[in-house]
Amino acid sequence: MYSLTEGALDKIMNGIEVDKPILQILGHKKLSNSNSGDRYRLLVSDGKRVNSFTMLATQLNSMITDNVLTEFCICQINKYAISIVNNGDKKKRVMVILNIDMKVPGEQVGQKIGNPTNAEADGDSKSTTQPGQSAQTVPQQQSTLIPKHNVQQASISDIITTPIVALSPYHNRWVIKARVVSKSSIRTWSNSRGEGKLFSMDLIDESGEIRCTAFRDQCDKFYDMLEVDKVYYISKAILKSANKQFNNLKNDYEMTLTGDSEIIPCHDAGNDIPSLQFDFIPISDIEQKQANDIIDVLAIVKSCGDLQMLVSRNTGRDMKKRNVILVDESNITVSLSLWGTQAEEFNRSDNPVLAIKGARIGEFNGGKNLSTLSSTVMQIDPDIPAAHKIRGWFNTLGHNEETKSLSRTFENMTDSTGSLITFAEAKANNLGEKGVDVYTVKAVINFLRSENSLYKSCPSENCKKKVIDQANGMFRCEKCNKEYPNFMYRLLGNISLADWTDNLWVTTFNDEAEKILDATAAELGELKDNDNDVFLEKFNNATFKSFIFKIRAKMETFNENRLRTTCIGIIPIDYRAYNKHLIAKIKDLAGIDNV
Repeated sequence: MYSLTEGALDKIMNGIEVDKPILQILGHKKLSNSNSGDRYRLLVSDGKRVNSFTMLATQLNSMITDNVLTEFCICQINKYAISIVNNGDKKKRVMVILNIDMKVPGEQVGQKIGNPTNAEADGDSKSTTQPGQSAQTVPQQQSTLIPKHNVQQASISDIITTPIVALSPYHNRWVIKARVVSKSSIRTWSNSRGEGKLFSMDLIDESGEIRCTAFRDQCDKFYDMLEVDKVYYISKAILKSANKQFNNLKNDYEMTLTGDSEIIPCHDAGNDIPSLQFDFIPISDIEQKQANDIIDVLAIVKSCGDLQMLVSRNTGRDMKKRNVILVDESNITVSLSLWGTQAEEFNRSDNPVLAIKGARIGEFNGGKNLSTLSSTVMQIDPDIPAAHKIRGWFNTLGHNEETKSLSRTFENMTDSTGSLITFAEAKANNLGEKGVDVYTVKAVINFLRSENSLYKSCPSENCKKKVIDQANGMFRCEKCNKEYPNFMYRLLGNISLADWTDNLWVTTFNDEAEKILDATAAELGELKDNDNDVFLEKFNNATFKSFIFKIRAKMETFNENRLRTTCIGIIPIDYRAYNKHLIAKIKDLAGIDNV
């Protein structure tokens, strides 16, 4: 007969700590949240009581999806936390399971043990603090950090804390002890509602992680005192649902500091607070991911590019960028773009190991790449087993092995000339007629239409729509529903391309058109306004130039079917690589293996 820890649930729900109770799982229910991932509510029994106010920490969700915690299984609860939630007009305690071991599978037990009763049905007294009970037995209701007379000398025994995973907007009297694993730079904003500044940081404890943001006055108050990798006590902040568009941490909530928030350094944290949690995926899995997905990756730097100085076309700000090529044991490489300070400081030719948390997946020219964000954390040569393993692989085998690239950068497009086709081959294969097709072709520019090639666009960041000249010094954007005193010039080119087999009209947008014309849209706009002859000469000079073009083809239906072709990438021809391509073609046509 299987034995459970009878009476454990009554004790736990009354704030009495029970060491590693043995309980039975009688069922579970998935609670979906549109703003975050799934949460699972459990029905548990100790043989005497059943309790449905039990939640599984999100990092343990796989134990449900992988059918480890099944009906009737017997488990040992190694670690739990108590959180307070509002249930109607009453406050209820919820046990959040942080660590659990399955002892006996459900199919082996096959039935409910004992005749447990519902604790809620016997009255609320079992789930509230008994009169005269010490506040120390309910640590989650501790409201103050430490005695006010001893703020700077905080000892670890003075403060009773709540795990991050147990935080909830329905319970505001908590203190967490957490490590700052990343901190963004101070960012500013300005819009119709005003202007201000903010910074965010990612916090972690042994139970989970959460993002915390400080605005305006709190930004000034806390930014300098908070250091990455240091541990702090934090209390009296506001919790709200996490915005998963910008927050990829595994937490339903995020935190905002207020004027009442308190942060105190913890000088004796020991090793109980982890430094950083990664969820690495191999580079080979990136190909199946969607653009803008946020991932963690562990890889070797195969090569490191030069620092590039760029100017944002939308904001006019100076930007610093550096591309590095990453490789792992899958023998697949991917391009990683570093920005800002990371790009400036990272100049390594010694093939370091990078552990990257929170890189964003991008798409370019039909390939995938990675890019750092302001919240991205990058560790160089981390002292973790996985990093030592990949270092050993690279030193012994990896540095000599051939690799496949997921990224279609300008640098490696010319290395892929074997995939070049002709316009006749694209037409013969009906590319674009049954969906979206992308192909690469070497072609010459026959003609560029200068008429309607330049337009005045919205100056707002991320908006490229045409504005309407109000003839009063203001320009209206219908998309933004706003008027602006200025505009930005943008290019929209219509170009005839030809190779030795056929010709094709393609549309080119701003970035590609600027490369063809060897001038920015702003420069061309100024020429059009002040010297139309020189403006037209720019178009004439681009005629009969040859490039490698990346073409996107798709059939569109509007009254009639029409093949829409767009240039999505353009690079100068590497004639050495192109000659290799031609020689390979000649060998193939002639049936010659070696020349």
